[in-house]
Amino acid sequence: MARNITPRQENYSQWYLDVIKAAGLADYAPVRGCMVIRPTGYAIWENIQAKFDSAFKKTGHVNAYFPVLIPNSFFQKEAEHVEGFAPELAMVTHAGGEKLEEPYAVRPTSETVIGYMYSKWIQSWRDLPVLINQWCNVMRWEKRPRLFLRTSEFLWQEGHTAHETAEEAREETLKMLGVYRDVIENELAVPVIAGEKTAGERFPGAVDTYTCEAMMSDSKALQAGTSHFLGQNFAKAFDIQYQNREGELAYCWTTSWGVSTRLIGALIMTHSDDDGLIIPPRIAPVKAVILPISKDESIAANKILPIAKELAAKLDDSLGGMYTKIDTDFHARPADRFFTHLQKGVPLRLELGEKDLAAGTVRLVRRDTGEKIDVKSENVIDTVKKLLDDIQANLFTRAKNFREDNTYDAANYDELKEIINNKGGFVRAYFGGSIEDEKRIKEETGGATPRVILPGDNRGKCFITGQDNARLTIFAKAY
Repeated sequence: MARNITPRQENYSQWYLDVIKAAGLADYAPVRGCMVIRPTGYAIWENIQAKFDSAFKKTGHVNAYFPVLIPNSFFQKEAEHVEGFAPELAMVTHAGGEKLEEPYAVRPTSETVIGYMYSKWIQSWRDLPVLINQWCNVMRWEKRPRLFLRTSEFLWQEGHTAHETAEEAREETLKMLGVYRDVIENELAVPVIAGEKTAGERFPGAVDTYTCEAMMSDSKALQAGTSHFLGQNFAKAFDIQYQNREGELAYCWTTSWGVSTRLIGALIMTHSDDDGLIIPPRIAPVKAVILPISKDESIAANKILPIAKELAAKLDDSLGGMYTKIDTDFHARPADRFFTHLQKGVPLRLELGEKDLAAGTVRLVRRDTGEKIDVKSENVIDTVKKLLDDIQANLFTRAKNFREDNTYDAANYDELKEIINNKGGFVRAYFGGSIEDEKRIKEETGGATPRVILPGDNRGKCFITGQDNARLTIFAKAY
């Protein structure tokens, strides 16, 4: 157990912050609620970004950029949208030494300004569909900030599309939900449940919202990504009309969808332990670190280091990128060097000492299990590739098993409250209540909300209203 990291069981919130500090992922900015993402944290975000960006482009989307300042009047055009975001808006009222005629909101999301631009660009059915994504920062004034999870400014992508028909827009909404699930599970090794949000949890202005919900290692839920079917709400608010195939004017059907840097928080809380960060190999900036080791620094530098460099070059060539690092802190104790990379979450450590050279072996140490494996030098490349795949798979399986072990069923309201209060985790129950019922449940359980309606046509009697035909829903406390 690391001395600089508070054990999870002792104080989970402090453990989370200690892991971030020990790994050098982020720090607090001088503006309350904002963060500075340090190079290691940003490198992880770049890799996450690259995975999603590639997936978006494979589905026909293109990147663009829209301004960070949005006229306040834009938010007044969609009543539900402005009501949902009003408490979080940061407003610019003065510029150039003068008071502005109209205040500008610092972008909390871009449906409004993109709707305005689409109304200018879309004239005919031939212009559709429009499939645009942007990578940017947004600001939502956060009263209770937490690094990566909830900050006033954060990085994300937001996709915005316009379509001829409701069917095409709904297909797009669910397609992007599937893209999110694939990347989050296959690349980040975070298992998620993908499904629909309840009325009380919908995005402001959306007809339907879909979500990917993950369970963290304290058994709370985290919303990992959302996809929204906006219907014609924003099209009517911003007059996004086109001439249809019959020559008549019609309103577009639109969608929006986004994931953010809170996925780094999801990684930390899904995979890490009391020793520090654990990063899934597929998004790790450094997949393997090589440590030349000798009590004599000159031997480490002049005899072992050249062999380490040769091995690193072969590994990078095999892995298809600059993913291998060589530790040259020869002055430090081996244990301290090991611990540094362990806390940074490097998936695989390769130890190369004088005895290893003499025996023609390399010692490989897994971050996820701590297992130590001595491998013949000629087999190192193939073994490293296999172990990285094994680590990726193990992290996903371990997280999925944890979720299954902490998911329960409730037949009635008393059972749900008892599980939430005494066990936590995910609770499955049939629910068909109103937004008022959702508020009541949240108040009476100390914060539990309906996280996701499970896919499929599994129906039953609502645990709170007693009405038939209720849908099976996951309830949990969430970040």
